[in-house]
Amino acid sequence: MGEFVSLEVEAGVGTIRLDRPPVNALNNQVQAELAEAAREASERDDVRAVILYGGQKTFAGGADIKEMAAKSYVEMAKFGAALSASLASLAAIPKPTVAAITGYALGGGLELALTADRRIAGDNVKVGQPEIGLGIIPGAGGTQRLARLIGPSKAKDLIYTGRFVKAEEALALGILDEVVAPDDVYAAALTWASQFANGPAVALKAAKAAIDGGLDVDLATGLKLETTLFTALWATKDQANGMKSFIENGPGKATFEGK
Repeated sequence: MGEFVSLEVEAGVGTIRLDRPPVNALNNQVQAELAEAAREASERDDVRAVILYGGQKTFAGGADIKEMAAKSYVEMAKFGAALSASLASLAAIPKPTVAAITGYALGGGLELALTADRRIAGDNVKVGQPEIGLGIIPGAGGTQRLARLIGPSKAKDLIYTGRFVKAEEALALGILDEVVAPDDVYAAALTWASQFANGPAVALKAAKAAIDGGLDVDLATGLKLETTLFTALWATKDQANGMKSFIENGPGKATFEGK
C-alpha cells in the first residue's frame, strides 16, 4: 500500500503493519498511510477484524521529534490536527481491532495502541506517555483515550511523570489486556482476531458503535443509541440465520454471511 504502512489480509484478518525503521516514528507520511490503511480496512468486506502491528522489535516509538521540533506553531497546528485525525480513523474502524505490541509503545506509539479495542503485549514491553519531558503533552488522544480507559487519576500520574511502565504494571492498570511471551505477541493477536473472521459482521459493527458512542454521551442517550442499533439488526440476514440456527440446532452453531 504505502512505503511505511501496509494492509495484509489473510483468512478474514487484516494486519495494518508499520515498517519504518528503526522505531516506526509517526511522521507526516506514516500518518497519511495509516489513515489510508484504516479506510481500506473499514471498506473491505474480506476484512472482518484488524491487527495493528509494528513488527517483532518495536510497536511504535512515537511521533518524529526531529520533524516536529523544526515546525512553527502554524505548521504544528496543521500537523497536530492531521495526527489526531489519522489515529481517529483507526479508532473508527467498524470491526474488532487489536494492537500487537512488541518492544515498546511510547508517546504517539501508545496513542496508536489506544485506538484498538484490545491490546496484547510481550512481557518485556514498556509503554508510556513521556511527552512532558519535552515540555509538551500527548496530542493524539493520550489525554482522552487513556483517561477513559484507566481513569483520570491514573492517567494523570502517567502523563504528569512521563514514566515508562513495564508490562506487569500496564496489565494491572488496564492499559494492556493480555501479556504473553515476546515471540508470541502476533500469534496471540491473530488468535483473538481470527474468532471474528466468520462472525456476524453487522452485529459486531453495531456492538462497537453502541459501546464507543455510548461512552461519549449520558446514560439515557446511550440507551437510546443501543436500542436503535439493536432493533436495526432485525434487517440483517445474520439475525435471521442466527436465531433460526439457535431454535433448530442450539447455541453456537450458526453460520453468518456478514449481511
